[in-house]
Amino acid sequence: MTDSKDVAPAGGNPVAPGTDIRTAADVVTTALVDRLARGVTGSGETVSHAPFTGEVLARLPESSSEDVEAAFARAREAGRRWAGVPARQRAAVLLRFHDLLLDRQSEALDLIQLETGKARLHAHEEVQAVAIGARFYGRSSPGLLRPRAHTGVLPLLTRVAELRVPRGVVGHIAPWNYPLELSAGDALPAFAAGNAVVMKPDTETALSALWARELLVEAGLPEDVWQVVLGEGPVVGPEVIARADYVTFTGSTRTGREVARAAAGRLVGSSLELGGKNAMLVLRDADVERAAAGAVRACFSSAGQLCISIERLYVHSSIADRFLERFVARTRALRLGRSLSYGADMGSLASARQLATVVRHVEEAVAKGATVLAGGRPRPDIGPFFHEPTILEGVEAPMAVCTEETFGPVVSVHRFEDEDEAVERANATPYGLNASVWTRDGRRGRAVAARLRAGTVNVNEGYAAAYGSARAPMGGMGDSGLGRRHGAEGLLKYTEAQTVAQQRVVPLGPAFGLSDAGYARLMTAGLRVLKSLRVR
Repeated sequence: MTDSKDVAPAGGNPVAPGTDIRTAADVVTTALVDRLARGVTGSGETVSHAPFTGEVLARLPESSSEDVEAAFARAREAGRRWAGVPARQRAAVLLRFHDLLLDRQSEALDLIQLETGKARLHAHEEVQAVAIGARFYGRSSPGLLRPRAHTGVLPLLTRVAELRVPRGVVGHIAPWNYPLELSAGDALPAFAAGNAVVMKPDTETALSALWARELLVEAGLPEDVWQVVLGEGPVVGPEVIARADYVTFTGSTRTGREVARAAAGRLVGSSLELGGKNAMLVLRDADVERAAAGAVRACFSSAGQLCISIERLYVHSSIADRFLERFVARTRALRLGRSLSYGADMGSLASARQLATVVRHVEEAVAKGATVLAGGRPRPDIGPFFHEPTILEGVEAPMAVCTEETFGPVVSVHRFEDEDEAVERANATPYGLNASVWTRDGRRGRAVAARLRAGTVNVNEGYAAAYGSARAPMGGMGDSGLGRRHGAEGLLKYTEAQTVAQQRVVPLGPAFGLSDAGYARLMTAGLRVLKSLRVR
């Protein structure tokens, strides 16, 4: 007899047919784990789990305080040698890694799926992002890091150069939701800038990071330049921060504040990408069909476990009914699945904790008067942490789903009458990570985008256009973080600016018998001349 909890609910999202019958044991073999675990500095033992089944996926070394200290010692020694390698040679390692990643992407996709539970297409977004970053910094970092000449205090007589010096050892604390992109992707510019990295990936998704490390070493990165430590965040994280010359962190706003305080206490810099409650605005002139399709991607990619995914949707009242008809239909048609193959539209949540948050937000909202337009139910018939993509209407404060980050496949839909109202409501949150605007008028969309308080805003796309454009910076405003990844900022944050100035012929002070007063008159006249000549 079949238990009732294993039966698909009537009217629920369909299950995608699995075309790959491999299991976690077929992919994550003892030999693979042993090989990758050699990259961990650890003397204890910890385990990771597979979200598709909830079973143990791998047994890995766990790091103590002494292990973290040893990892930093090795990284610091190796980093000094790596900093002496010319920038162009360091960049070449990234370009070789780019090719290896694309050639062996199937290995990465298997690990990402098994560690996070996401659908294969969403796992491929990570491969795309890391390849784009490797190409950009592989091509651009030598130019961005080269010494730059500046006009000195006395043109021609003062020669000034701005140098970019590696910070040393970067402490990087990576999350579980995008284990390839937010580990390797964030480390690549640190390596290009001449730093070593001690990384603490989430234990549940450590294999993806360790696989990327192995590939980068194959591409030419010295092995000790990338150290990996594992363990509970509250235990190992502070040990990393206490020794790092710079700290990068992606995670919750609450933990981000603790990281920032700890780093500031040591007077080291930090870059933090934190939470979001991202808004999508569908203006009255939007292409309803395209907007509905875009909303599905924006809300439910990686089961909504994406910092920049959409959780609040504002639709102009004149098109709301037509939009919702299409959006609801597309959402209900999404195929859920756990196969290691393409075909599923959405995968699993990553853990029991993520599922509990989603269930709590949905059930509380419904109890307080919200309406479920699609989804609203866990799907234990597929796997222990599956939940249907869910659309809610009638969400209001103080419902938790109204203001708290759900980080799951749940979106609340709101109607608005004019753009000023929509912008005000979209900005009515302490977060400011990502936003989306949909309209047929590109100029209008960009104008509305400029009014939104978010680090990235996409016009006629949910998140991928801004995030995938690696030449431009990405990061949050307000409670969504500090600093930026991508672009020149994403590289230069891993360096210290050093100014070297050489004075020639005459000193900057009285000389050749000139009195103090005469020197002051001479400099005053010179300053007036420089302004008139428009010298900067």
